[in-house]
Amino acid sequence: MTELASKQRPKRPEFRNINAFKDLTTYRLPLAGFVSILHRISGAIMFLLMPFIIWMFDTSISSEISFEKFKAAFNVGMLGLPGVLWKLVALALIWAYLHHFIAGLRHLWMDISHAAINLQFGKSSAIATLALSIGLTFVLGAKLFGLY
Repeated sequence: MTELASKQRPKRPEFRNINAFKDLTTYRLPLAGFVSILHRISGAIMFLLMPFIIWMFDTSISSEISFEKFKAAFNVGMLGLPGVLWKLVALALIWAYLHHFIAGLRHLWMDISHAAINLQFGKSSAIATLALSIGLTFVLGAKLFGLY
């Protein structure tokens, strides 16, 4: 036992001054890390576009006249911007909501189930999160742009 305790492991490299242009570009982030970063980005998108979300909800349910104004914003445009741009903003919100919701369920499942905390589950759940959020965004985006 004293032999094991006396053997020293080699020192790991210490990164005290990380150069963002040199070191961060060579770092290989796992897929679960990308999903975690996208979870934060999607939350920030939803937070920043909250006034647009409130406007969409308010004008869509207030009256028939305001609902026509709501539809015209996506067809003709408003504030000097074309309707396609407003549809792209709505599509970004759709993706942000779906990704944030699915990634949140993934994190809740990992918090509840201690058996789900391993590398294999992290990788497979990250793939499932990305596939579901992107797939559902394509389906709802096709509906938004009138493909069906």
